[in-house]
Amino acid sequence: MSTLEVLQTHQRARIGRLCFPDGFEVETPVFMPVGTRATVKTLDSLDLEALGVQIILANAYHLYLRPGSDIVRDAGGLHRFMRWKRGIITDSGGFQVFSLSDLRKIKTEGIEFTSHLDGSRHLFTPESNMELQHALGANIMMALDVCASYPSTVEEIRQSAELTSLWARRCLDHHEKLGGTQMLFGIIQGGVIRAAREQSARDLTAMDFPGYAIGGLSVGEGPMLMNEVLDYLTPLLPEDKPRYLMGVGTPEDLWDAIGRGVDMFDCAMPTRIARNGTLYTSRGRLVVRNSKYSRDWSAPDPECNCALCANYSRAYLRHLFNTQELIALRLSTLHNLTFMLKLTDFIKKAIFSKDFDAARRDFMAKYRSSDPHD
Repeated sequence: MSTLEVLQTHQRARIGRLCFPDGFEVETPVFMPVGTRATVKTLDSLDLEALGVQIILANAYHLYLRPGSDIVRDAGGLHRFMRWKRGIITDSGGFQVFSLSDLRKIKTEGIEFTSHLDGSRHLFTPESNMELQHALGANIMMALDVCASYPSTVEEIRQSAELTSLWARRCLDHHEKLGGTQMLFGIIQGGVIRAAREQSARDLTAMDFPGYAIGGLSVGEGPMLMNEVLDYLTPLLPEDKPRYLMGVGTPEDLWDAIGRGVDMFDCAMPTRIARNGTLYTSRGRLVVRNSKYSRDWSAPDPECNCALCANYSRAYLRHLFNTQELIALRLSTLHNLTFMLKLTDFIKKAIFSKDFDAARRDFMAKYRSSDPHD
């Protein structure tokens, strides 16, 4: 079952069209803003549409706890609930439960966990998680997985990957039983252990999912190890299926991963650092709270035409942050998402024109030219 039409390749980088059963399409490579609780913090759906966002990520764990999948289902699903007309992908919540550490217990049946909100006890099984995500109604769902921490022992990683494969089969069987047009992606685990990664990839591709996510990276292993995994892993994945690198999406990451054949990304970092006063710019990160910008009348990024850069100065934005004006959060978030979306488009053009390496060198030379003490 082919779900990705590859339109252009250059070396291992590629441009594609992800086709959904209902006729909806997404161009890849694609950066997906994180809307954990059915909202990208400080923005609404009209903001995202105006930015040109094609697809966002929401999280099943958080929506399960609040407001509850029954409320979202009764509202007509996430699209109607949040008034969003484009794509939505829901993470199973496996990573969020993994991050609870002392509040969860993993066994063959599923994951028992304690709510971080009220201490109540819950159980995610592959079957119940599929029912949860079907109720949420996103275009793409993720299979329930087990994410090993970094560092972990070889045995811990092997066990987590084996359980992920077992749960993937159960998720796929129950998803098919429930029916519907949603796409279900399997998640490849295995940490930074090559044998475990390759076995996980073999297990998952044998199940013929419509897409494959790469989980368990960006958990502390660093970019060198992450890129080493991608170097040997992406060639093992089907050419006609999308490859989704979960939780990864700094500017450097996008160049690294797209160059290794990855198609989809989500990351909360651009919006999170925006709310803390850090901007991505064409000349690197800008920490606008710094005192040296108190009389800087220039745009945060002179090469950007977002609502912030087209209208306001660094000095004004610094003032908004220092006086805790809420508009600072929105303007900075608009800027960082504009940057990430434009960067993705720039990389697409470099693939299309087949000058990926030169474009990357030029971008990074400028991006790294800012004051390292900013």
